[in-house]
Amino acid sequence: MYSIVAVCTGNICRSPMAELALRRAFEAAGLGGRVRVDSAGVSDEELGNPVDPRAGDLLRREGLDASTHAAQVFDPVRFEDRDLVLALDVPHWRRLRELAPDGPSAAKVRLLREFDPATAGAEHTELGIYDPWYGGAEDFETTYGMITAAVPGVVRAVAEELGAAPGEPGVDRAQDAGRA
Repeated sequence: MYSIVAVCTGNICRSPMAELALRRAFEAAGLGGRVRVDSAGVSDEELGNPVDPRAGDLLRREGLDASTHAAQVFDPVRFEDRDLVLALDVPHWRRLRELAPDGPSAAKVRLLREFDPATAGAEHTELGIYDPWYGGAEDFETTYGMITAAVPGVVRAVAEELGAAPGEPGVDRAQDAGRA
């Protein structure tokens, strides 16, 4: 089983937008049974709290259910059983690389937007996703758009690692899998 953790924007993870968009995309690509996705934050200040209502509203409109989500903290032990650690913003990318126990673990840490073809050639420091926490519903929409733009690239990269070829059932459909 290929395993991914999406480390949310902001220090907490009360907005599992990347987790749920990735899950849906892997299901649509026929890889749902081979890929596990969860999410976490780098702080425990909201540990156990439910999805942010603004994110929950957006996710419901997108046909994604976050009703059972509870914020959790990224524990460095996750490096042992995760194949990919997706940071949504640059400060978390740095923090996760600091937490990594060794070089191979640090290499698992990638910025989600590295997988968005529209960001090709962009400076690494420009690949962070905006944290919508202090904004309104429209900020969550912007963030979700940035997430879903990168999702097909993640699915393609993981499919390649798993040996799934273009043309296999669902793999080519990953392009629109981030949105319903």
